[in-house]
Amino acid sequence: MQTQSERTMFMIYKDVTYTDKYMVCYFTELGEHNKEKEFNKALAGGHYYDGFLNITDKRSAKKIISRFVDRLNSGEDIDPSELEGALGEFIVR
Repeated sequence: MQTQSERTMFMIYKDVTYTDKYMVCYFTELGEHNKEKEFNKALAGGHYYDGFLNITDKRSAKKIISRFVDRLNSGEDIDPSELEGALGEFIVR
């Protein structure tokens, strides 16, 4: 089991308040100045997927997530299980 410092909590959501676009929030990377605002914005949105990333290769995982968010924003209907499969070993279970 990994400790909190060895993983990154994230959520992909649809911003229904302002842009109607899919966004990703990496909660554990937020600073004190924007933590509450970003957390509330994500929770007010339409949930798509959330989880924890293993920090050993977080950069690669973020690239995968970014591609999926781009696809969602271009109108593709993607089942969250496809994202989970693409993330594979980057997800902490």
